[in-house]
Amino acid sequence: MPYTVNGRELETDELGYLLEPDFGDEVVPVIAAAEGITLTDDHWKVIAFMRDQYREHGHTPNFRNMLKGVAEILPGCDSKRLYDLFPTGPAKQGAKVAGLPQPYGKGGY
Repeated sequence: MPYTVNGRELETDELGYLLEPDFGDEVVPVIAAAEGITLTDDHWKVIAFMRDQYREHGHTPNFRNMLKGVAEILPGCDSKRLYDLFPTGPAKQGAKVAGLPQPYGKGGY
């Protein structure tokens, strides 16, 4: 299910994750809409965090590390708040909406 952004077709895997990362802001609303997410400032802060982690480490953080890192940029943010933002799983859905490839599975971090 490829996404079309500004006339470009972005290839995805069978779960809708981009095969190659796209750090352009225009991709985020397209994927968010497909996921049924209405973006807020907090979503964008988490997306920026996820993208920074991917650039720095070559992959996105697992949920525990994501929670620790996001708490620094969104004071008082807890797991419930992250699930409010990304209901099907903050680490995975957050990476998808951020325009990043599918995160590693358990133990692959």
